[in-house]
Amino acid sequence: MRLILIFGVDVIGENPKRFAVVGWFNGKLEGKGEFTLHRLIRFIQIKRPDIVAIDSVTELGEDLRKFLRSLPPGTKLVQVTGKPGEQKSLQSLAKEHGIKTADRFDPYEEARLSALLASKGVGYEVLAFEDEVIIKVARGRSPGKGGWSQDRYRKRVHNLVRDKVREIEERLRRAGIPFDLETEERDYGLARGEFRVYASREELAGLVSPMHGGDVEVRIYPVERAELGFAPLRGEEAIRERRSIIVGIDPGITVGIAAIDLNGRIIALHSERNMPVGEVFRFISEIGHPVIVATDVSPAPGFVEKIARSFKAQLFVPRESFRVEEKSELLRNLGITVEDDHQGDALAAAYKAYLRLKPKLEHIDARLKEAGLSKKADEVKALVIQGYNLGEAMQMVSLRERPKVEEERGDERKAPDLEPYLRRIRELERRIEMLENENRELKEIIREQRETIGKLERKIADYDEEVRKKVLREKELEAKVKRIEALERQLREAKAIIERLGRDLVQVKRMNVVEARGSAVPLKVMEVLSWHELERIEREVGLRKGDVLFVINPAGAGRAIAEKLVEKGIRALITEKPIPEPVKAVLRGAHVPFFTGEELDVKRVDDFAVVERKTLEDAIEKLLRKWEEDREREAEKFLKLIEEYRIERAKELERKALEETERKRTKEV
Repeated sequence: MRLILIFGVDVIGENPKRFAVVGWFNGKLEGKGEFTLHRLIRFIQIKRPDIVAIDSVTELGEDLRKFLRSLPPGTKLVQVTGKPGEQKSLQSLAKEHGIKTADRFDPYEEARLSALLASKGVGYEVLAFEDEVIIKVARGRSPGKGGWSQDRYRKRVHNLVRDKVREIEERLRRAGIPFDLETEERDYGLARGEFRVYASREELAGLVSPMHGGDVEVRIYPVERAELGFAPLRGEEAIRERRSIIVGIDPGITVGIAAIDLNGRIIALHSERNMPVGEVFRFISEIGHPVIVATDVSPAPGFVEKIARSFKAQLFVPRESFRVEEKSELLRNLGITVEDDHQGDALAAAYKAYLRLKPKLEHIDARLKEAGLSKKADEVKALVIQGYNLGEAMQMVSLRERPKVEEERGDERKAPDLEPYLRRIRELERRIEMLENENRELKEIIREQRETIGKLERKIADYDEEVRKKVLREKELEAKVKRIEALERQLREAKAIIERLGRDLVQVKRMNVVEARGSAVPLKVMEVLSWHELERIEREVGLRKGDVLFVINPAGAGRAIAEKLVEKGIRALITEKPIPEPVKAVLRGAHVPFFTGEELDVKRVDDFAVVERKTLEDAIEKLLRKWEEDREREAEKFLKLIEEYRIERAKELERKALEETERKRTKEV
């Protein structure tokens, strides 16, 4: 048995606001005290009661929202006198539920009555929050400014935020709780993640917990309603006080709402664009109390589940989403025209739920007619839908119909001796009736399932054949696509070759035209003096004996490539930049002239260059003549050196001969 703690609260005075508090714990009244608002909030947060009961929330005044925000998870604020506009006095409710009253002007007495009434399930829960929760995941502290260590720390924190977001996402999916997720990526991780979870804070208990003070921070915020809502603490109380209805809802940008009574009569049709949950709640509350909330799609949207939970109503979800033809047929049977598809979808959902219950409701009508309770048919039907068996529902309604005089009697009367046996008989009758109904329903479900299985088997056979044909077509198509891609690739390659050859042909033609005219000599242009460029020239335009090369940058070339040019028999080499000394030595040794572009006034456009033939011929002749003169000068200089050496040597020999003669003469003397 679950232990329940309830606090009854009533205002004592203002300035400062003070409250009388009476506790009710598991059937016993326990203690009382006087609290300011601040101390009352702290006391509730420490004790964490299941219910805080008050006769009217207006007593909290401007502090109502603050009070609701401060309530711990699982604690309800209950207005025991009813929802606004339908309130009853505490004393009349106490008499109605057999509770003795005393001084109505004593705040502690008012708090006691509030606690006792709430313990009997009387009152309306004050709904300050939607069945939605915002979960924000972000870094817990700033990473600082600059530096490698800060960058590494920032990346680590963003990875931790990403891991925490994934962990929460996985937990919500495993629990089957619908949600939306927005993230901000940063450093291959996440800077933040924000969940909008379509469930109450209590449903998240044990799944997601707040985190503070570390590298990652998790904060949980319930979404507040624009206006307060009121939901009955027990379903049967709302059933007794208000008309019971079946509501169909079509969620979306435009919300469709349809309401029918338990006899299948249409009560309301409405559709509105951008209709918030709170407005839907208020619209339905003005019509009546829904015992069933229905949808036309499977699985049920989170919006519809939220409305059903708010009213503590049964949720009707079809085995499979309605087809358009099925909805059209339902509307034709009703003989009604709707304003738009949203109203039509909502009405189809509500009416389908009614048709599913219709046999059970007709059986209830027959039994109530025999018992003389036809006037209370709606109330009994609603209780049965909520889970009571027919006997229990009839007994509850019958007890409420007793004369008021009997209710006001203070003395309790003993039940007849036969009452236990009669009660046992009624219980057995209810059990038999329930089993018979379940048996009929199960047989109907089995029949429908067999029909569905037969249809599905036929569909599977047809689908298998279609799939086989589709696979064959896809294979053929895939082979053709691959063949087309290969041909397109070959075509692109061929076009690239043709384009390159075309450019080469144009260049060769231009060089041939210039050469044929004889006024200028075409030059074969190389970007650098390298083996790769040499191979390119030979491949694209060819390199023949007597050709003149124009090299833009000969830096880095060595003797080997210079010797190759000499071997090819080039006539001359022209460069834009200075030629390396090893290249000069090889070319000069082979009598291959070399010049700079400035010396010969080379004309160049892109990969095409020319030089005036006469200028080139004169330069070559001049350079070769200069080299010849230099060679002759060097030869003369060499011969002169040899002659000088010969004369010096002769003088040296003559001097040595004289010295030898003088030495001999000296010896003789």
